[in-house]
Amino acid sequence: MDHRTVFQAFLYFLLVTVRSEVQKDFSEECREFMYMGTPPRGLENRSLKKICQRYNGKPRYVTLYDVVDHIPVYSAYTFKRSDGFKKVDVPWMYEPQLSTTADSGEMQPFPQNVHGSFSDAQAVLEDYSDTVEFERGHLNPDEHQAHPDDKAATYTLTNVVPQVRKFNIGHWKQHEHIIRRRLNNYCRGTAYIVTGVTTSGRMIRRYNIDRVAVPTYLWSAYCCVDYDRNAPFDERSKFPAFASHGLNEKEGAEVVEMSVQQLEDFLKRNTFVDKRFQIFFENCEPNNVIMKGQT
Repeated sequence: MDHRTVFQAFLYFLLVTVRSEVQKDFSEECREFMYMGTPPRGLENRSLKKICQRYNGKPRYVTLYDVVDHIPVYSAYTFKRSDGFKKVDVPWMYEPQLSTTADSGEMQPFPQNVHGSFSDAQAVLEDYSDTVEFERGHLNPDEHQAHPDDKAATYTLTNVVPQVRKFNIGHWKQHEHIIRRRLNNYCRGTAYIVTGVTTSGRMIRRYNIDRVAVPTYLWSAYCCVDYDRNAPFDERSKFPAFASHGLNEKEGAEVVEMSVQQLEDFLKRNTFVDKRFQIFFENCEPNNVIMKGQT
């Protein structure tokens, strides 16, 4: 087998193993990453596209992506118990369906020469290459996943936003550690996490063109209805659901934890959501789900 054949075989492997899908509405198999199969309510805009992120033939999580600001509004995923180690040997990927409806549904590694149409509806590597202050920060972090394929699927620019480096490797990373340890230790069932952003008009510019929106805040919320009722009160009080937000700045960037209701009220005041905005179906209260089913 010559070198050209080997290279073609490698490209074919990438194409058949790395796949994502832009959908009008999330399909049933992709709804498994959201509590009760229900996405956050009150986020509707023509520029927002629903992506079912697939890798190696399986859906891994979902993303609501803004094709104007070129960042995800949120990623929703199920937490997997893990040791927190990062997967570092994965190429950054993009979503071809955001650029053209005629292309395949496969999330692909960036080619050496990026066609101009790629960047019309999504961020590309060059958008981050000349920024000193910002780096690519995951919404669905690989440390919240366990299987190598689940970790690998997080390395797409449709799952990252520009984060101030000090915030990304400092307060926000520490918060991801805290949530991982809490859910590892006290969540007995499935934990559903939604992590998103707010924006206020700040942009990364390239060639004097606004390219990628810079989040003002990052926010996150989890829902785990099957948890350890014998956990210490400080931990037990943060179930079945809890939330947080952090300012994406060098200074004053501590992450504040709060109830999901408090986060929703904060987002209603600080970002473009309507008054019906709700992160989890029936506020992640299993009794509400049972009562609704009996009426």
